[in-house]
Amino acid sequence: MAEYTVRPPVCADDRWYPASPQALRQEVTDYLDHAPALDLPGDVLGLIAPHAGYFFSGHVAGASYRQVRGRDYDSVVLVGPDHRGLTFGELAFPDFDAWHTPLGDVPIDRELVTALDQRLHLRCVRRDSEHSLEVQLPFLQTALTGFKLLPLMMGDPSPAVCRELGQAIADAVRGRRALLVASTDLSHYYPYEQAKRLDQNTLKYVLDFDPAGFAEALTRGAALACGGGPVAAVMFAAHALGATQAHLVKYANSGDVWEDKSRVVGYAAVVLSTS
Repeated sequence: MAEYTVRPPVCADDRWYPASPQALRQEVTDYLDHAPALDLPGDVLGLIAPHAGYFFSGHVAGASYRQVRGRDYDSVVLVGPDHRGLTFGELAFPDFDAWHTPLGDVPIDRELVTALDQRLHLRCVRRDSEHSLEVQLPFLQTALTGFKLLPLMMGDPSPAVCRELGQAIADAVRGRRALLVASTDLSHYYPYEQAKRLDQNTLKYVLDFDPAGFAEALTRGAALACGGGPVAAVMFAAHALGATQAHLVKYANSGDVWEDKSRVVGYAAVVLSTS
């Protein structure tokens, strides 16, 4: 019998997010409680959420996850960028049977892993310290119950790969109750007002629900997002599953909570839904 493997939390260090289960659940609950609940016309198929430390972006992530609080999904497909080069420019799956946070274990959806691997030949990563995926889990664990997880790291954000991944995700989850999540921050280290202008331009592609235009804009630097590839892939997937609208729930940057406004990072909460 194969060994049952669990990915340990590497961000539960009281810097990215609290190590105490009680403190973590309370902080995430507070973010959800203080976020607006949109009156959406259809079903929520996808979310875009930031992945900085909770002090900086937790209030924005909470605004995204507030829109699915209490909803029932079988599976969550979570796509994030590769910050540390572990994918070697490919698509990768952190190969564990479950992911652990202070709030408990999240089981991996092996059926979805197999379905995607048959289409895309995922690179297996058996040790990682990627934060863009992990920091989303406490929000998912607090907002939802009973779901299985498919975590993916994206090393190649080219338009062709974004489209291929999006279609493969859509085909794999079709007929399931699935939530698609893209993990991204926006512009990095520009002055406060300039960052707001750059992020507004980036978000225009997202809010126009133009995954092809967004993916192309990323390649020429007309859109800025460290998880731009995951966003485009999730948009392609959500569109293939019937989503037609993108709703901005909240925008902020690190200068809104930190005194240094000379080099800020942008964050957005976006919901992708049917009409």
